[in-house]
Amino acid sequence: MTFESRETIPTLTLSSMTLFRLLQSSPDETSSLVPLLCDGYLIEVHMRPLNQHRLWRDHRLVSEGHLPEGAVSIRDTGAGWRAQYPEGLDAAVFHIPHARVRDFAIAAGRLEFTSLHQVQGIHDPSIHGLAQALMPVLAHRGSASRLFLDQMGCALLAHLTQRYGGLTYPSARRGGLAPWQEERATEFLAAHMTCEIHLEELAAACDLSRSYFNKAFKISFGKSPMRWLAEYRVAKARDLLNTGMPISEIAVACGFADQSHLTRVFADIMGESPGVWRKARQNVSPPRRTVPSEFGRQAAT
Repeated sequence: MTFESRETIPTLTLSSMTLFRLLQSSPDETSSLVPLLCDGYLIEVHMRPLNQHRLWRDHRLVSEGHLPEGAVSIRDTGAGWRAQYPEGLDAAVFHIPHARVRDFAIAAGRLEFTSLHQVQGIHDPSIHGLAQALMPVLAHRGSASRLFLDQMGCALLAHLTQRYGGLTYPSARRGGLAPWQEERATEFLAAHMTCEIHLEELAAACDLSRSYFNKAFKISFGKSPMRWLAEYRVAKARDLLNTGMPISEIAVACGFADQSHLTRVFADIMGESPGVWRKARQNVSPPRRTVPSEFGRQAAT
């Protein structure tokens, strides 16, 4: 598969992410979808319809057939993706490092964020619309203000973490926790990550009864306090899996009874075991400064 040269691939830097337009000029070869990029997500938006495509993950065919204009795919660079587009490819691609998505969620008070779900060829008019709005700016770089680009990046991150990251940003707080209660509840849960937590203590910290607190917490976060805690523990385990710490020690450090307990909860939330998750990330290259050209060289090999 060949792509436009480094000089002709347009790129755009938004807040916390890079956008580039990927044009495949040779329709007959298969390329890796894991470029030499830092650990992160690729959000691919097809700018024209395709009658046929094939997608593999770790040599297993997971998707094929028609892709309409605007079809959106989200992939983790740490998972072995390969694709074939017999009719060529024209796609807007956002690359967002994992840490940037996590930082956004934490800044929004959602410390329990773990990851974005990986999807293929779905209908998402919000992401398609953002990509379309950015195409003129991509073609004429310097035509948009930094404020505009930052706001577009924030809008995309908010949409991604809510629709594909399991987070809730309630527009109305009726029945939910007050902002200070949200902060106190999450601080309490995080501080007691390795301890046994009783819902009565958590509710009391927010000056609420147990029953009212439980309902209000679900309205604010879209999940129960115990589910929040499980996701938070997995998020911390993910951070430690990027180090050389043994998985058995990570389990204890994150409040799990043992490695087996961590594995069960981690697999339930992440869809794979901690060992598989760590091994995949060890095969991802460190950050490169020239994203599109590295993508092109990887695809051409």
